[in-house]
Amino acid sequence: MSKMAPLSVRVTLDEREILEAAASQANTNLSDFIRRKAVDAAEMEVLDGRIVTIPAADWEKFEAWAKSPPRVRAGLQKLAASRPVWQD
Repeated sequence: MSKMAPLSVRVTLDEREILEAAASQANTNLSDFIRRKAVDAAEMEVLDGRIVTIPAADWEKFEAWAKSPPRVRAGLQKLAASRPVWQD
């Protein structure tokens, strides 16, 4: 397990009440609840802001790959042809 480092956050009394209620519903303590939700939100923020840069020297290779027909994947074809479980 990674070493834990303290982090202090100020919230209003109303915010604390709702956070405590949510932590209770999640059957966890307030600290663990806030940490998990904050890390989840941070991961989404980082992933949403990710920019992919393709060097100019590789651009034509990338375009050829993007324009090429998709590869056949037997497992995906089987999955796509199956009936969703919620329709059974």
